Amino acid sequence: MTSVIALVCTLTPSPDPSSSQLLAEQVLAGFAEQGCTTSLVRVVDHDVKPGVKKDMGAGDAWPGIRAQVLEADVLLIATPIWMGQQSSVCKRVLERLDAELSEKDEQGRLLTYGKVACLAVVGNEDGAHFVTAEVFQALNDVGFTVPAAAVTYWHGPAMGSTDYKDLDEVPEVTAGTTKTLVANTLHLATLLKKDQYPPAS
Repeated sequence: MTSVIALVCTLTPSPDPSSSQLLAEQVLAGFAEQGCTTSLVRVVDHDVKPGVKKDMGAGDAWPGIRAQVLEADVLLIATPIWMGQQSSVCKRVLERLDAELSEKDEQGRLLTYGKVACLAVVGNEDGAHFVTAEVFQALNDVGFTVPAAAVTYWHGPAMGSTDYKDLDEVPEVTAGTTKTLVANTLHLATLLKKDQYPPAS
């Protein structure tokens, strides 16, 4: 059974509502409908220390989150857009994942090899393509595999005031894109579980 973990990178702590979490939950629901197991972490609720090591010492919540990421087959990152960029919480997650460049299995592969990444982006200004490029490049750098069309997003008009969580219904385009994300990501994750990357030379 394929497992999926979502790291929600909203700036809003629980229990307040979050558009990023809502979209992440909708993506996870799509995976669950396909028989996957899912879990979700709202990163801002945890004391993830700044740094580029897998463990930054006393009080650092990242080692526990990292363990969940390494246990999962699929990593979903959900982030809002602020000032045209992914959130600072998302950037911290990417910085912490940098440590994976030093972690390898007995055949010399990064521990993230064979794991598939996908993305959900929300915001009230343009920038979804920029954020997608930034996040996917970083995830690929540290060993995750990115499927075709593995991002779903929504943003309102520039300088608008409507949040995704305030919409009366999911826009048809976003719903369709989410469905494609789930299908393509699950397809690739299934293939990689059956046939892992070759040992490092």
